[in-house]
Amino acid sequence: MPRQSRIDAPGALHHVIIRGIERKPIFKDNTDRDEFLNRIDLIFSDTSTPCYGWSLMSNHVHLLIRTTDAPLATLMRRLLTGYAIAFNRRHRRHGQLFQNRYKSILCQEDAYLLELTRYIHLGADGTSISK
Repeated sequence: MPRQSRIDAPGALHHVIIRGIERKPIFKDNTDRDEFLNRIDLIFSDTSTPCYGWSLMSNHVHLLIRTTDAPLATLMRRLLTGYAIAFNRRHRRHGQLFQNRYKSILCQEDAYLLELTRYIHLGADGTSISK
C-alpha cells in the first residue's frame, strides 16, 4: 500500500516529529545538538521558514514550523540528510539514523497549537529544556 502524501501548502503550520531508528539516540552530546541547531538556522534562514519552537530529546525531535514557498519535504530532506551524514562521519558509523519518515501533524486548531507550544517549550517530556 503506497504512503499517503503529506498535506503541505505555504503558510501551513506543522508539528514535525523526528525519531531515531530503533528509538536510539540521535544526539550523543552537545556538539551533535549544536550541529542540528546550526543546520536548522541555516536552512530555515535560507528559506525564510519560521520555527516557533523546538525540543531536542536524546532520541527524537519536535519542531513547530510554518512552511513558506519551500515545501516541507525539501526542508526536511536538507535538514535530516545533512545531519545524518555529519553524525555518521563524526561517530564513525554507517546506515540510517532516523526511523521511517518524519511525522508531520497539521496544526489547524488553536487549542492544539497552544498545548503543543507548551509541550515543546517544556521539553516534550514535561521538564525544562536543557542543553
